Amino acid sequence: MRLDEIAGFIHGDISGDKDVEITNVAKIEDAHPGDITFLANLKYKKYLRTTSASAILLTKRTEFEELQRRENPISIVRVEDPYQSFLQLIDKFSPLPQPLAIGIHPTAVISKTAKLAEKTAIGAYVVIGEHCVIDSKAVIHPGTVLGDHVHIGSNTLIYPNVTIREYCWIGDRVVIHSGTVIGSDGFGFAPKEDGTYEKIPQRGIVFIEDDVEIGANCTIDRATLGETRIKMGAKLDNLIQVAHNVIIGEHTVIAAQTGISGSSKVGKHCSFGGQVGLTGHITIADNTSIGAQSGVPKTIDQPGKIWFGYPAKELHETLKIQAAVGQLPALLHEIRNMQKKIEELELLLKSNWKDV
Repeated sequence: MRLDEIAGFIHGDISGDKDVEITNVAKIEDAHPGDITFLANLKYKKYLRTTSASAILLTKRTEFEELQRRENPISIVRVEDPYQSFLQLIDKFSPLPQPLAIGIHPTAVISKTAKLAEKTAIGAYVVIGEHCVIDSKAVIHPGTVLGDHVHIGSNTLIYPNVTIREYCWIGDRVVIHSGTVIGSDGFGFAPKEDGTYEKIPQRGIVFIEDDVEIGANCTIDRATLGETRIKMGAKLDNLIQVAHNVIIGEHTVIAAQTGISGSSKVGKHCSFGGQVGLTGHITIADNTSIGAQSGVPKTIDQPGKIWFGYPAKELHETLKIQAAVGQLPALLHEIRNMQKKIEELELLLKSNWKDV
């Protein structure tokens, strides 16, 4: 595909050879001749001088002196948002594989009481329980199991080997990746006098609203009573644990290996780094950002703040603490010197006192 064709597709302006042939997309540090790459994160601008790509997507508003030091020419396509334009090109050069064919595979096991709308695609060895409802254009890949009374919304995509247990509700345009379990029992056990535990019945559901995406091997527990709810547009990475009665707000994004304990409520437009841990029965305010590996033991009630560390504190407070910790070796050395001088002074004073 010629570069001028690409520029027309993404509404960009070319500087350089508009006839160069582009055969692939690549990261700036890995690109080869014939590739087109992009720069969105300035952390990678050092590669502007060395990348082997034939063309690069850059913002219209920034100039880079690194380009002046290049030994080989590179064509530039100026766009409003290099990252978004690059995503469009990924779809252009590496389209998704052929979708699952509309219809029901002969090995699927579907209850007679289930209701499937038109244009659904049901893969091999799918199991659909009693009184399930599958709305139009839903796609359910092989090996998935739906318990009784499950609802799957229209245009929802469920990848292989997902388990959705009884009475759970999945909205429209939801994407659920392989290995995820939705509606498993919440972790509820009551201690008994003899030191053993009695299981607390888990009779609630999971409700996943429209436009949610859930990564691979996540576990979202059903509520003890009521519902665990993932609200509209939330995005969950792989290997995330969401406990019973948790609520995750609209358009919140959560990175891998995060764990959210029971009955906690996360606001809208929040972002969590990897391996964040939330204790139970707390609330996280809207627009809160929590850094990776942070532990949150209490409610965050002020919106729009950045938190980090264990226990998590506001970012500026954590940075001050970390700076102070970095000074501890020098301070310890100074304190030991002061102790030594004090001991020497005490010995000197004792000696002088005896001489009086």
